[in-house]
Amino acid sequence: MKSLLSLLAGTFMLSASAQADNLPAPTGEVVLVVTGNIENTNKGKSAEFDMDMLEGVETISRTIATPWTEGTTAFSGPKLRSLLEEVGAHGSKLIVKALNDYSAEIPMGDAENFDTMLATKMNGEYMTVRNKGPLFLIYPFDTNPELFNEKYFSRSVWQIREVEVVE
Repeated sequence: MKSLLSLLAGTFMLSASAQADNLPAPTGEVVLVVTGNIENTNKGKSAEFDMDMLEGVETISRTIATPWTEGTTAFSGPKLRSLLEEVGAHGSKLIVKALNDYSAEIPMGDAENFDTMLATKMNGEYMTVRNKGPLFLIYPFDTNPELFNEKYFSRSVWQIREVEVVE
């Protein structure tokens, strides 16, 4: 009986461990870590993504004018909403953190109501740290001109390294 209980306890622990780490592990350089109130992880309580994994999330492209680029610029990358669905995010806001420790608080509604993207490419080329990469939060300024203001500019974090999902 004792060995049966041990076996059942071990099976439960393995099952719980498998459920906690239910996203595939990145095989390349980690470019984004999602933390906080998420259900789907691949490293402890966080979800790490390499570029290939991000490209597996529903992506969008748009050519827009921004305050940070000249003329119009083509951006493409995963929809923020789709990435949050991938990790099973539940919360009311996001804290988006950059490599230089700049961070912006973003209402979850921005991801739910707008086609925001974590741009990985600018004009068809992967963005480097030198040109606002590897990830740049882009709002749909082209289809929602009312977003073209300081409120949303301050939320458009570049050189993103982490997204924390907060209640």
